[in-house]
Amino acid sequence: MSKRLEGTVALVTGASSGIGDATAQALAEEGAAVALVARRKDRLEQLAERIGGDARTLVIEADVTDRTQAEDAIATTVAQLGRLDTLVNNAGVMLLGPIVGAPVEEWEQMVHLNLLGLLYCTHAALPHLLSAADSGPRAVADVINVSSVAGRVARLNSGVYNATKHGVGAFSESLRQEVTRRHVRVTLIEPGATATELAFHNRPEILEDMATNFEGTEILLAEDIAEAIRYTVTQPRRVAVNEVLIRPTEQER
Repeated sequence: MSKRLEGTVALVTGASSGIGDATAQALAEEGAAVALVARRKDRLEQLAERIGGDARTLVIEADVTDRTQAEDAIATTVAQLGRLDTLVNNAGVMLLGPIVGAPVEEWEQMVHLNLLGLLYCTHAALPHLLSAADSGPRAVADVINVSSVAGRVARLNSGVYNATKHGVGAFSESLRQEVTRRHVRVTLIEPGATATELAFHNRPEILEDMATNFEGTEILLAEDIAEAIRYTVTQPRRVAVNEVLIRPTEQER
């Protein structure tokens, strides 16, 4: 059976762990050549070996909060793999806690990565995605923006994280309206509680609260989110899955 993404190229940010790692593997299984982008080159190299370690897997060490590095990652992908059909903006950080007395540096980190990094990559990728939709084997291209349940519901002690993810949602919908008739699909993926490294960047007291909130809940795996992304990008050209909210069965909010 032919692979559904054969002849296409995908770029995944935040590919060194979690959802990015699992998504890169899923897209490679479908036949896509995959550019792996993150700051931890050693992790990317290990992932590339698991995927196959051949010329269809490209390791790019980059910090997408730096506009030049983000643009260079896109340019390097197109130069070495020949095109770009799918962009997965997965890199992100979640630093929770009260707004009153918060470390402003945490806010800046979230804005720079969750919003600016995504914007830089998307802006640089769009000309190539539009070209791929015009000339590619599938005649369609995809932007996948990984957001969160926090992009739909504002909650206590998540103020700035909520703000960044709501921003991702607003940007995604505006972009969708702009490019959808040119067959570039824009999909917003909104995971609930998922077992990744995302939570571990929080302060110890925040981690304790999170553990209490999800005690006894069977949370999602990164592979569950990767399967949702696989589903969206392998749909026929006529089908655009614009938004996927995916939560653990036992998660109430």
